[in-house]
Amino acid sequence: MKYGSLIFKKENFVMIKYYQEMNGMLENYVHKNTLDILTDNMSEALIVDRDDIPTDIVQIYSTVTLSSTCGWHETLQLVPPYEENIKNDKISVISTLGASVVGLSEGDTIRYGLTGNVLLLKIEKVVQSRTQIELNISE
Repeated sequence: MKYGSLIFKKENFVMIKYYQEMNGMLENYVHKNTLDILTDNMSEALIVDRDDIPTDIVQIYSTVTLSSTCGWHETLQLVPPYEENIKNDKISVISTLGASVVGLSEGDTIRYGLTGNVLLLKIEKVVQSRTQIELNISE
């Protein structure tokens, strides 16, 4: 990892925790495993204020370009679960791929897929959206 750990804006961290709790009863074990890994990663993550987060960190509403050495190349936007729309290249932050890239930065790589069909994906580019998560909770 470029920065040594996952990095989250405080708002993103809180919202991801909320989404995880809302989806805690999922029967899809592959997805549950991904959420468990994300929970472990988040326990060691660096949480920063909105103005302090590096611009190349994948966060909710970031547009992320991923590539693999086998020629696969895709640009996706990471969104809250209720905005997921695969046809429009919007993936949920708690999907397997979304949970695998959130908090990482440009240049980082992930192993993605199931045993026997794993791809090494590189985060080529991260573009931040003007859309921001606003929290209405006390800190």
